[in-house]
Amino acid sequence: MHILTLRVLDRAVRIGCSDPAAQSLVTTAYGSMRSGGGEPDLDYTVGREGVPATFFIARKGRERLTAADDGRFLALFDEDFAIEIQKLRRDLYFVHAGVLRRGDVAAMFVTKPGGGKSTLCWALLHHGFDYLSDELAPVNLATLEVHPFSRALALKKEPPGSHPLPPLTPRTSRGFHVRVEDLPAAVVQSPTPLAAVFFLSYAPGVAEPAVRRISAAEAAARLYANALNPLAHRDDGLDGALRIATTHPCFELTTADLTPTCALVTATLERGP
Repeated sequence: MHILTLRVLDRAVRIGCSDPAAQSLVTTAYGSMRSGGGEPDLDYTVGREGVPATFFIARKGRERLTAADDGRFLALFDEDFAIEIQKLRRDLYFVHAGVLRRGDVAAMFVTKPGGGKSTLCWALLHHGFDYLSDELAPVNLATLEVHPFSRALALKKEPPGSHPLPPLTPRTSRGFHVRVEDLPAAVVQSPTPLAAVFFLSYAPGVAEPAVRRISAAEAAARLYANALNPLAHRDDGLDGALRIATTHPCFELTTADLTPTCALVTATLERGP
């Protein structure tokens, strides 16, 4: 049994791996969060069993999860892990979003699944941005800082040739997983003040990217729709969405070719409110 010990949002997570394939997958996805030992706040056992071999995810007192392939296994683990870490950090306001840092501040990128968030984040990492998260944006509503959640960056398909993936990027049945150590940018290890929120819009055939400032009311509604643990917060989370939206400039970003889109994001942040 190989033991992988993580430190995630100041909580200890233990993952016992009984199979090399399962160990490789969780290490690829979460290896950058490795830390020392200690009593775990969250304890998993993962592996494969049976003929044909089936992946499993087990936690004491919980129903065993199974998956037929590597992509499904990681998706199930990601989902369960995200839910449990939210329970352990109910004080944080979790948004389904990517978060990158430029200079001393962070930008949040919000969109529905398949909206190009991860692809844009991958491109921005080549243009002066540093990495906090690809999927979860844990916001401290008191300080309006975003905590890092440095899971491997996950892409459903290969990005355009202008921003190719590193050689030997791990691939599962559900896409590519760029290990944190292979990212072309620094990995942020501490909470970072939020500076702006971008809501991504993808329209096939659009020749040039565009950005427009949106009202705090529209931004709060969009944030609330993408909040993952609103019921853990005052007024069922609406107050948290309003606090973020009224304190920071929020934009709708229509994406196009990656290079000019990255330039537009950079210019928007440099221009300020």
